[in-house]
Amino acid sequence: MNCDLLTALGLMLILEGVLPLLVPKAWRETFQRMIALKDGQLRFVGLISILGGLIVLWLGH
Repeated sequence: MNCDLLTALGLMLILEGVLPLLVPKAWRETFQRMIALKDGQLRFVGLISILGGLIVLWLGH
Protein backbone atom coordinates (compact mmCIF):
# COMPACT_ATOMS: atom_id res chain seq x y z
CA MET A 1 0.00 0.00 0.00
CA ASN A 2 1.06 3.50 -0.74
CA CYS A 3 2.02 5.73 2.21
CA ASP A 4 -0.58 8.33 1.15
CA LEU A 5 -3.28 5.67 1.07
CA LEU A 6 -2.34 4.48 4.56
CA THR A 7 -2.39 8.07 5.80
CA ALA A 8 -5.85 8.59 4.30
CA LEU A 9 -7.10 5.34 5.85
CA GLY A 10 -5.69 6.35 9.24
CA LEU A 11 -7.33 9.78 9.07
CA MET A 12 -10.64 8.20 8.07
CA LEU A 13 -10.51 5.85 11.06
CA ILE A 14 -9.69 8.73 13.41
CA LEU A 15 -12.60 10.81 12.09
CA GLU A 16 -14.96 7.82 12.24
CA GLY A 17 -14.06 7.31 15.90
CA VAL A 18 -14.48 10.91 17.11
CA LEU A 19 -18.29 10.94 17.40
CA PRO A 20 -18.70 7.60 19.19
CA LEU A 21 -15.96 8.67 21.60
CA LEU A 22 -17.29 12.15 22.35
CA VAL A 23 -21.08 11.76 22.02
CA PRO A 24 -21.97 8.05 21.98
CA LYS A 25 -25.69 8.58 22.63
CA ALA A 26 -26.14 11.00 19.72
CA TRP A 27 -24.03 8.75 17.48
CA ARG A 28 -26.19 5.72 18.38
CA GLU A 29 -29.42 7.65 17.70
CA THR A 30 -28.11 8.84 14.34
CA PHE A 31 -27.02 5.30 13.45
CA GLN A 32 -30.48 3.97 14.34
CA ARG A 33 -32.07 6.58 12.06
CA MET A 34 -29.71 5.54 9.25
CA ILE A 35 -30.76 1.89 9.66
CA ALA A 36 -34.39 2.92 9.17
CA LEU A 37 -33.66 4.53 5.78
CA LYS A 38 -34.54 2.73 2.57
CA ASP A 39 -31.76 1.49 0.28
CA GLY A 40 -32.22 4.35 -2.18
CA GLN A 41 -31.97 6.90 0.61
CA LEU A 42 -28.77 5.28 1.93
CA ARG A 43 -27.30 5.28 -1.56
CA PHE A 44 -28.06 8.99 -1.84
CA VAL A 45 -26.32 9.65 1.50
CA GLY A 46 -23.33 7.65 0.23
CA LEU A 47 -23.27 9.61 -3.03
CA ILE A 48 -23.37 12.94 -1.20
CA SER A 49 -20.55 11.74 1.07
CA ILE A 50 -18.42 10.74 -1.92
CA LEU A 51 -19.07 14.04 -3.70
CA GLY A 52 -18.25 15.96 -0.52
CA GLY A 53 -14.99 14.07 -0.18
CA LEU A 54 -14.08 14.73 -3.80
CA ILE A 55 -14.76 18.44 -3.34
CA VAL A 56 -12.58 18.53 -0.23
CA LEU A 57 -9.75 16.77 -2.12
CA TRP A 58 -10.13 19.13 -5.08
CA LEU A 59 -10.05 22.20 -2.82
CA GLY A 60 -7.01 20.82 -1.02
CA HIS A 61 -4.96 20.67 -4.19
